[in-house]
Amino acid sequence: MTPEPNDAVDPVVQAFEQGELIVYATEAVMGIGCDPDNEDAVMRLLKAKQRPVDKGLILVAANYSQLLPYCDDNAIPQEKRAEIFSSWPGPHTWLMPKSSQAPAWISGQHDSIAMRVTAFEPLADLCRKIGKPIVSTSANLSGQEPARTLAEAQRQLGDGIFYVDGDVQGLSSPSTIKDALTGKVIRS
Repeated sequence: MTPEPNDAVDPVVQAFEQGELIVYATEAVMGIGCDPDNEDAVMRLLKAKQRPVDKGLILVAANYSQLLPYCDDNAIPQEKRAEIFSSWPGPHTWLMPKSSQAPAWISGQHDSIAMRVTAFEPLADLCRKIGKPIVSTSANLSGQEPARTLAEAQRQLGDGIFYVDGDVQGLSSPSTIKDALTGKVIRS
């Protein structure tokens, strides 16, 4: 079947599917990400950031359904579910128990994966376009200030990355991170 002219592939989707690294706006900083199931792409992202794989990465999604393949939903205690799911969509990242099929290059040395359902519409739209969550970490070299503009991200990370035009939402700090099993605040 020949695609119709308005069936043109979105360049962002094409970049994602081809395993490229993508820089995009988030709630507070520019993020860099890729397909969480593409080990080569994740390893290039970690190399670009100079970040060790054992730290693990955040997945951001348009809705919880996109995160289910990576999360052991049955392991989330009933008494914690209301707090978790009422915080989404929003700038709240939860360390969720990882599923048996979740890639180790996403969870690192942990039995959990950091997950967020974003309320920031440009990022949620990106996740809807690609049809799954995207790896989301700050667009900067480890130890450097997170980029808040595309120009800052490009200065730190250079060429060979797909840059999505857009501005951060303007929150002053990255998302809060809490442990889904204990409620302990990891980052506020």
